[in-house]
Amino acid sequence: MKNQISLNIKTPCQENFNKFTPTPEGGFCGSCEKEVIDFTKKSPQDITAFFTLNKEKNTCGIFKENQFNNFNAVPLQRKKYGILSGVGLACLALFSMSTMHAQDTKTQSNTTEVSTSIAQEGFIVKGNVSDDFEPIPGVNVVLENTEFGTVTDMDGNFEFPEKLKKGDVLVFSYVGLESKKLTIENRDSASNIPLAINMKLDAITIMGKIAVKGVYKSNKSK
Repeated sequence: MKNQISLNIKTPCQENFNKFTPTPEGGFCGSCEKEVIDFTKKSPQDITAFFTLNKEKNTCGIFKENQFNNFNAVPLQRKKYGILSGVGLACLALFSMSTMHAQDTKTQSNTTEVSTSIAQEGFIVKGNVSDDFEPIPGVNVVLENTEFGTVTDMDGNFEFPEKLKKGDVLVFSYVGLESKKLTIENRDSASNIPLAINMKLDAITIMGKIAVKGVYKSNKSK
């Protein structure tokens, strides 16, 4: 016997996950008043464990398009999802990029311009994140291997909250785009240094309602 979980996409939706209020497991959708679980970084085993433990619940979440298949449901006990069991949306939701450029599979360049000004014991780092069309709000900017970070504002601007030094690495991440790293440099001891980083589409994400079939058993022929 083999246990499996089947996910079935239904109606597309236009909400923007990147504008949700961040939560420990994803983001909070003000329209639906539900927590949306971020599954985009989870492994098939983690997804299986979640739905095995929550097979009687309906969940709202965000997935990459290529994550949708049948999962072998192997019982896992290393994680507990009690805080998620109360999610009551009657369907599982998939979310697309807010600009809807994800429907175009071609590579899209996104430019992050960063300037650093000399400050005592480090640099003050500011910048702007944009694509070929407009600034990108809600991009996470984090100092690598730390919890220090910030997000870009509605105009794509940010100012890092901690002073940085030469060699520090900033990590830029945004749902639907590959995470990119940028090393802070000041080769000429200039007060302002323009830097740039190109971000590419990571995977197409789809926003919409899907039906989640419960865990079922398939008999293997003897």
